[in-house]
Amino acid sequence: MLQKPLYSTFLILLLSTAILHAQEGYLTGSVRAQNGDALAHVTVRIAGQSKLQSDLSGKFSAALPAGSYRLQLSLIGYQTLDTLITVQPKENYPISFTLQGNSRINEVVVSASRRVESLNEVPSSVTILSQKQLDAQRSVSSNLSDILASTVPGLGFSTNRTQNLGQTLRGRRVLVMIDGIPQSTPLRDGARDIRALDPSVIERVEVIKGATAIYGNGADGGLINYITKKARPDRAFSGSTEIGTNFSLVKPGQTGGYNLGQLFSGHQGHWDYVVSGRFEQTGLYKDADGHALSPEYGMNDLKNWNAFTKIGYNINSDSRLEMMYNFYKSTQYTDYIAKAGKYGDPNSPTIGIPGDRPGAPEGTPYNHNASLKYTAQELIGKTDLEANVYFQDYKTLINYSNFFEDNGQPSISSKKLGLRLNFNTPYHWSDQVMSQLTYGVDVLSDKTNTILTDGRTVIPDMNMRNLAPYFQVKTTFGQYLIFKAGSRLENVHIDVPTYTTIGILNSVNGNYVGGGTKVNAGQLNFTALMLNAGLRYTKIQAFKPFVSFSQSFSVADLGLVLRAAKENTVSNTSIKAVKANNYEAGVSGDIGRFSYEAAAYYSNSTLGASYVFVDGNPQIARSPEKIYGFELSANYRIHPMIDLGASYSYTEGKRELTEGTKIYLGGDRINPPKITAFATINPISKWSVTTQMVSTTGRNRFEPVNGLYSYGTGPLKSFTIINLSSSYEINRRTLLRMGVENLFNKDYFTVISQWQSNNMNYVKGNGARINISLSHSF
Repeated sequence: MLQKPLYSTFLILLLSTAILHAQEGYLTGSVRAQNGDALAHVTVRIAGQSKLQSDLSGKFSAALPAGSYRLQLSLIGYQTLDTLITVQPKENYPISFTLQGNSRINEVVVSASRRVESLNEVPSSVTILSQKQLDAQRSVSSNLSDILASTVPGLGFSTNRTQNLGQTLRGRRVLVMIDGIPQSTPLRDGARDIRALDPSVIERVEVIKGATAIYGNGADGGLINYITKKARPDRAFSGSTEIGTNFSLVKPGQTGGYNLGQLFSGHQGHWDYVVSGRFEQTGLYKDADGHALSPEYGMNDLKNWNAFTKIGYNINSDSRLEMMYNFYKSTQYTDYIAKAGKYGDPNSPTIGIPGDRPGAPEGTPYNHNASLKYTAQELIGKTDLEANVYFQDYKTLINYSNFFEDNGQPSISSKKLGLRLNFNTPYHWSDQVMSQLTYGVDVLSDKTNTILTDGRTVIPDMNMRNLAPYFQVKTTFGQYLIFKAGSRLENVHIDVPTYTTIGILNSVNGNYVGGGTKVNAGQLNFTALMLNAGLRYTKIQAFKPFVSFSQSFSVADLGLVLRAAKENTVSNTSIKAVKANNYEAGVSGDIGRFSYEAAAYYSNSTLGASYVFVDGNPQIARSPEKIYGFELSANYRIHPMIDLGASYSYTEGKRELTEGTKIYLGGDRINPPKITAFATINPISKWSVTTQMVSTTGRNRFEPVNGLYSYGTGPLKSFTIINLSSSYEINRRTLLRMGVENLFNKDYFTVISQWQSNNMNYVKGNGARINISLSHSF
């Protein structure tokens, strides 16, 4: 029998519970899109209560104590809805909610803040390429350098080569990633990071513009993140098969290439998967006159392999484990050698002629990427976690030449092992102010070197270790004012072993200089605090302005400094990190069927990293730099069957030689103004045709010295290229694509061929070339 005091306490608890339930109300909600469709998986946050999600019918419910509450409904692809409700005791409150969406809000981005958010929430310039856009571009060219140059304002022109040297983003180096795994080799830039995988396995591309340190070393101009495909959630087994061919329309002999791809995807129980493989053989590439293009870094006669798999396991509704692996190989097997032209003479380009190329096949023998990612929602309280362990093993072979003493063929190798721990915690300050806290730590080991194929060391193992904690906060005031700020602390340590330098060719007198110096081992240490802040206002759909400030950090091309070291110890070399400051203001908006974006930017760094030649010797210029420019883009659906779009990008930059004396940055850093435009017509529902223009007005900033232009200073002449792509649905599962690069067979020199200013690299662009593919899904 219960003792009286215990019995009384028990009775009071029962009565309190009964009174509490008597004071509760019941909220039932339904969420729909503007077209009336029910929206499933909408996140419903009720201040002070647990997070809810709408079911497949768009409905949710909650028992709430009487009082006033702030509700926030969010779904990727729709505008977040904030509202206040009042709950009365013992009453049921059915409420219908409608989420607004439009073309820009429907795009999401993860790279800008390391968490999923809509573009409306990002106070900086971002370009996203959807899978539909990628597929349309692949109809013309499978070269990612071409695809991005045609679609991303601010990114430099395509080189039409296997390397992307000079294809900068807003005049600075860009960090390339695959699912967040860095592909760039900032310790020694191999300039082959944009072509790091086959575009057929990419779901979308996210390009974040302006200096950013959120992913670490190398993102002075921004970052490009390739987001790989994920499994279809509605099919246990599905897939697609693709075959295609391409060839020159000018003297097509020996130009034929082909490709074959297979993809499988599915979702079964807790498991989902994507598995794909693709092989491509390119033929000979020819210019508008029918001459074979130079094989030096050429796209001619490549064999490209790509194998990709992604396997996911949903542990429960709130946690997931995912493994990704991608293998990419691109090597050249050609029977052509380069015949040097005469720089500046349009009738004497460098071409390819039959011959045996010395050395091993040029290209990328392998690029392995693997990651294991664990995500958990509300792991601790309301804190989400993402933990990602990743690995990259990469090697690329440059062409055989006499650049090094006794000749040779250099290879750049890089091995990276990293860990990212990312936490996200929501915090409610009040009904009108809510924050998202993102914080964690990045750990990275990067070992990069340059070795000649005969075994001689050009640049020894640069063993970099980086530990970088970071913190970001995003605060929403009311519903429309978004403020972001954060910091990242870089702690970089680089060990370099003892090595002996190899002589490098002086381009003026033909002698080899700098060889035979023994450089003793040493350690380099860098510490830097990176800051960022941004503000965006989104109430007016037609005018959503933003301002931002961000900083980046990079140990810019340390390998080039070590390659030409004159000191006998590593610690004596003049090596300093580059810290860039980026200021940006912009606006975006949607007015009916018209959408636009505009941004102006300015960046500076007290130490630059420009590649220059002094008396014929290559060096890194560490002078202060300033870069500025603007971008404009707009799209208009003139008719349900007709879409139009255009963009304009302008960048300029200078570096300081001495106090008060400034010179322009060269063409390897600053691209000429770029104009793009497109028109898409859908005459019938199954047929789509797109014409696209890529053009430049040119750039001429330098005078020749003794009648000669040096590296980076060559004048850039204007040109305009028109491409055509078309797709036709033969039936519900079979699609025919056709694209023509350089539709009108324009005779022109690529941008890189003009600014490099030497005979061997004076190469024209592709003449008219057709690409045809047939895909079948099941």
